[in-house]
Amino acid sequence: MSKKKSKQKWSQDVTEKSDAMDLKGGVFKKRSAKKIADSLKASAEHSDRRKASPFRSAMSMLNFYINRAGKQLSKSRVATLDRAKDELRKDFGKEPKR
Repeated sequence: MSKKKSKQKWSQDVTEKSDAMDLKGGVFKKRSAKKIADSLKASAEHSDRRKASPFRSAMSMLNFYINRAGKQLSKSRVATLDRAKDELRKDFGKEPKR
């Protein structure tokens, strides 16, 4: 009794169908941490699918991407995404973590 494997990963399904928020395509591929943060902030503020505050929703999506992509990301990409977290905190008036 073998299950038919889906070609789609569960994380992709979560990203596309969850009640998180709608993101612009390629947001996590941007080179600038500031542009990533700005796009996440705009998506969070305009989404009617999110359940938490815009800040929490945006940060959750960023962390979700980092955690799901994991070992596939280069060190420089992880560094950019970590800087995007600090930019996101600044955009929402929160203190960046040290």
